[in-house]
Amino acid sequence: MDEAAARIAFEAALKTHAPGFGTFFLSRLLDLGISYGGDTCLVTMDVKDFMYNPQGTLHGGLIGVVLDIAMGHLLQKTVGVGMTLEMKTQYLRSAKAGMVSAEARFLKKGRSINFLEARMRDDQGKDMAFATSTWQLL
Repeated sequence: MDEAAARIAFEAALKTHAPGFGTFFLSRLLDLGISYGGDTCLVTMDVKDFMYNPQGTLHGGLIGVVLDIAMGHLLQKTVGVGMTLEMKTQYLRSAKAGMVSAEARFLKKGRSINFLEARMRDDQGKDMAFATSTWQLL
């Protein structure tokens, strides 16, 4: 593992994080890019070796985190702040390097309960994982 790169990422996150969407510590640590388009949210992340699992690929937990962030940011931007009630993630392929992206969209908008999905793709556009989730507005 490139320990220097991991330390740099951690120190940068410590210096730049702030409470809020897109600026909280984990978002800064992973150096997430977040953008919106219509009823979608796109979260991008450059895979680094400090994000690996013991098999040497992007850790599934981080994949889940990024999918959850994409859906949560979309909900907040279009409907309001909510919390994840449940989330199911299915993994299709691994990634070792490059830029990955997670795009979230609504399956159904409700007054208090919302259903979303997000898909993560590698830098070649191949599906890596997808998640569906249920959110409650706060």
